[in-house]
Amino acid sequence: MSDWQPTASLEAIKARAELLSTVRAFFAARNVLEVDTPQLARHGVSDPHIQCIAVPGHGYLQSSPEYHMKRLLAAGSGPIYQLCKAYRDGEAGGRHNPEFTMLEWYRPGFTLAQLVDECLALFAELFPQVPSHAYRFRTLFADSTGLDPLIASDAALIAGAEQHGAPAGLSKSAAVDYLMATRVEPALPAEQLSVVTDFPAWAAALAQTHPDDDGTPVARRFEIYYRGLELANGYQELTDADEQRRRFARDNTLRQQNRQPTMAADPYLLAAMDTGLPACSGVAMGVERLLMAGQGSDRIDAVLAFPWARA
Repeated sequence: MSDWQPTASLEAIKARAELLSTVRAFFAARNVLEVDTPQLARHGVSDPHIQCIAVPGHGYLQSSPEYHMKRLLAAGSGPIYQLCKAYRDGEAGGRHNPEFTMLEWYRPGFTLAQLVDECLALFAELFPQVPSHAYRFRTLFADSTGLDPLIASDAALIAGAEQHGAPAGLSKSAAVDYLMATRVEPALPAEQLSVVTDFPAWAAALAQTHPDDDGTPVARRFEIYYRGLELANGYQELTDADEQRRRFARDNTLRQQNRQPTMAADPYLLAAMDTGLPACSGVAMGVERLLMAGQGSDRIDAVLAFPWARA
């Protein structure tokens, strides 16, 4: 029986240690405080795209440290980062594992553009001499598909997705997600850090929104891609507690439509936001994705000592 052995090479295990050391040195030089928050807590996220792992009698394994870190921000922590385990149900495959390592940080007072610059500064240390290029989601999507994702009809976007192999019955937003994953992202230059900004407002999650040039709402959100992998997902963070309550309610409506379990709104997060979450930008990165990009691997098993199948 050989499946007791790690799937990652010793070289990959050492690369993880070096990456974590680089990250900590990067933030220490910028006076960003490392924090630690619970990975088992009473409440999970409501985002319909993320399924938390329930622990009966205790709550949920956390899919991200976001809610707890925002409570620290509201308590006056200043700039903070965290390296921690995160857990998501149903995420297992070539690029996903139910348990993974996340790097997440928040910068009070930073605009989204400043946070993008800081992400690229970190990537300059992890991926030396790799060029970067910025795109607006709307323009990038239209160039790749011929469709404007913000004003094209639902029928046109759904038909466009089905023409490229999507299953029947997708919603407009699901069709856009499908085309983004199958048509747009693969067209990005592999050996470039591609920064995509101004996502559709329906994809705002916990980001602020603002009107585009033609008045169509877009999200103050960015993602960064490299070698076919999404490496970073950042927001100009929502600070309005009442809007947060509306988004929790909207998420649960979508969950009911998708026959997913509803998630109770986290009262601790809402109380913190009622007290006052400072204007800030935040970003999350999967550490395994960073390692995969650095090693040119398309399988998460290559950078995990013991993935779920051997855990």
